[in-house]
Amino acid sequence: MMNDHPRETAPPSGAERPLVLVTGATGYVGGRLWRRLEDLGHRVRCVARNPERLKDRVGPDTEFVRGDVLDPASLREAMKGVACAYYMVHSMGSDEGFEEQDRVGAQNFAAAAAAAGVQRIVYLGGLAPEDRVLSAHLRSRHEVGRILRDSAVPTIELRASIVLGSGSLSFEMIRALVERLPAMITPKWVGVEAQPIAIDDLLQYLIGCLQLPPESRVFEIGGADRASYGDLMREYARQRGLHRVMVPVPVLTPRLSSLWLGLVTPLYARVGRKLIQSIEIPTVVHDDSAARAFAVRPRGMKEAISTALRNEEREFAETSWFDAFSSAGPQRHRGGVLFRNRMLDARSITVPVPADRAFAPIRRIGGDNGWYAHRLLWKLRGWLDLAVGGVGLRRGRRDPESLHVGDAVDFWRVERYEPDHLLRLRAEMKVPGRAWLEFEVAPCATGSVIRQTAIYDPEGLFGLVYWYALYPVHGPVFSGMLRGIAAQAARAAPEGALREP
Repeated sequence: MMNDHPRETAPPSGAERPLVLVTGATGYVGGRLWRRLEDLGHRVRCVARNPERLKDRVGPDTEFVRGDVLDPASLREAMKGVACAYYMVHSMGSDEGFEEQDRVGAQNFAAAAAAAGVQRIVYLGGLAPEDRVLSAHLRSRHEVGRILRDSAVPTIELRASIVLGSGSLSFEMIRALVERLPAMITPKWVGVEAQPIAIDDLLQYLIGCLQLPPESRVFEIGGADRASYGDLMREYARQRGLHRVMVPVPVLTPRLSSLWLGLVTPLYARVGRKLIQSIEIPTVVHDDSAARAFAVRPRGMKEAISTALRNEEREFAETSWFDAFSSAGPQRHRGGVLFRNRMLDARSITVPVPADRAFAPIRRIGGDNGWYAHRLLWKLRGWLDLAVGGVGLRRGRRDPESLHVGDAVDFWRVERYEPDHLLRLRAEMKVPGRAWLEFEVAPCATGSVIRQTAIYDPEGLFGLVYWYALYPVHGPVFSGMLRGIAAQAARAAPEGALREP
């Protein structure tokens, strides 16, 4: 019997601390896992095909190494000195042949772990009954678990259903459908029962595995409630104060459903098809051994959704399902807009000055200094905001030189401020949705890079219409503003020193 409840406790200090390896470190769950392990004081090594994406975000006890489960040589290097290895890799967004890729990757990983003397593997798989005909995706997830458990290294496999958290594949699909469609047709799979789990509870289970006995086990994990996607969409709508009509239809094939999802949600069609095929059968917990082995007391559907929404309000998701390269290959961009549930307009420019000087015009933005370009258009936007009951540009700013979190800047408010590094403004003008404007300055070899990102979270169809109606104006306004900031920062720099990557 396994009655000792593992908790999220700090590991031993100093050199005694075991080294934990995390694959899938740029993905949704893996990206949150290594941060949680780092916060708890563990020594962490993250494996990624592109480690440079995250190297500047890690603490002193975390390292990033280049590796790929399809490259055995890279795994041999990554496994050196590792006590526990998390396998957080799957090929859901890959083209045909993903089952063979998953198979080979698991075999390579198991062999490298055994050769390096790794004491434990922890694998996150998919929840589904063994006695049913499974989709190719779930069948592959189960096969990977068997390969790892049959290896020479003790392996704990956690099988989970829907993961609820800001940025997760399922949550983003739910959010996009409910926000964008006042009425929707709901095929049969929308009513299939599942057992969704909050991302924080899933992370507790993953970390709790570090303290279990070194033996191979399978644990089914889920939240406190059994709920279908339809239940989740209705609860999301309730918490967002939205009235949505759902019209059930008897037949809608996974292919047609996935194409429909591709049109109205951030999901790529092939990812959506695999997701739908995986939820055509119930994915609920039948074995309650996890309740005895872990100290986790999972939350219910309502709390999981409200927590995800609170995270959205506080800041953007730390990680997202499409951060992983396997989610869909290259992300789709069109004219600076990233097609996900949020609309982004991201731009950057390099200036030959140190970060404090590059940040100075950002610190002074708004008020009498204005927005560095197209002053008339900004005034027009302020007048329109006043006409519909907004605050317009009349508030100005409290101080022309200094900023603090909570300060008003025209029709924006400072949400986050890090001197000489970052300014995030949240819109308080009247818009059908939520909007932010963020500036970030980072040093580089030739001076500093200024990154400017406009973010818009549309509310319903009208929110989308609003964004696209104004899109022709975004280019000159945002580009002009960034160039104006750069010109102010580099006024004394040599001519031609500004470079856009």
